[in-house]
Amino acid sequence: MNKTIYIIFLFVFLLLLQVLVLNNILFLGYINPYLYIAFVFLYPLNKNRLPFFISSFLLGLCVDAFCNSGGIHAFSILFIAYIRLSFVKAIFKKNEGDYLLFDLKLETFGQVFNYTVILTLIHHFILFSLINFSFYNIPKVLMNTLYSSIFTLTLYFLGSFIFRKKLK
Repeated sequence: MNKTIYIIFLFVFLLLLQVLVLNNILFLGYINPYLYIAFVFLYPLNKNRLPFFISSFLLGLCVDAFCNSGGIHAFSILFIAYIRLSFVKAIFKKNEGDYLLFDLKLETFGQVFNYTVILTLIHHFILFSLINFSFYNIPKVLMNTLYSSIFTLTLYFLGSFIFRKKLK
């Protein structure tokens, strides 16, 4: 599939999944999956990062528009989009020459797990810190970050397992 069509499909699919289905899930009163961040994990690596930043920001902005959250999703996803390359270099030991051939499906599960867990925890911590925006709510921020990250990662790995098995 053409990369541009794949990116557009991924953008629209994750946006609709997030705003129509996942935003309506509030498990135990404070656990909410934010699977739209999978866009950052699955977007192809490229030397020109501007289109990636713009599309990540627009995805976060669209989620903000549906959630009435004032830009916190846009900031959170843009932040992990910005630091993603550092983690790719550190965890996967990739350099600029490897960007065109990089694919998460071809990497070991341990590396992919570390990569997604770290970026998810960072995203959720920033998101819940901005939602609560008070030092008095730090335990609530940490609890929401941990539980929502577990739920988000479970859905991500379950979905990647299902789609990987269907394609073969």
